[in-house]
Amino acid sequence: MFSSMRRRLKHEQGGFTLIELLVVIIIIGILLAIAVPSYLSFSGRANEKAAIANVRAVVPSIESYFSDKSTYAGMTLAYLKGTYDQSINTTGYAISGVSATSYCISNTQSGKIAKKTGPSGAIAIGTTAC
Repeated sequence: MFSSMRRRLKHEQGGFTLIELLVVIIIIGILLAIAVPSYLSFSGRANEKAAIANVRAVVPSIESYFSDKSTYAGMTLAYLKGTYDQSINTTGYAISGVSATSYCISNTQSGKIAKKTGPSGAIAIGTTAC
């Protein structure tokens, strides 16, 4: 291989051979085959964590509402945002199953859904919103 390169340099031939170009393309393909699945799994985990964090951020407002009203009935995201925490971004949230003693809140981030059935349930990743 070095001898062909020396010959090429002596004769002032420029460019790459077809084999050299194919080797580079194969190496790039191998690197992409390793990198793309890694990126996709990282992206999915990041969306799950974001959805969980969003649900966790709203829970204190929900509990403040219960503390003030002694019930979860009548609770809405707009009321929670206006009264307890103006930083709540209501996009992607869903509240349902609201009764005097329980609620279900969920948040969706790029197809990943985190939900909590409260007040005592844990935050979990699910396939459906509340």
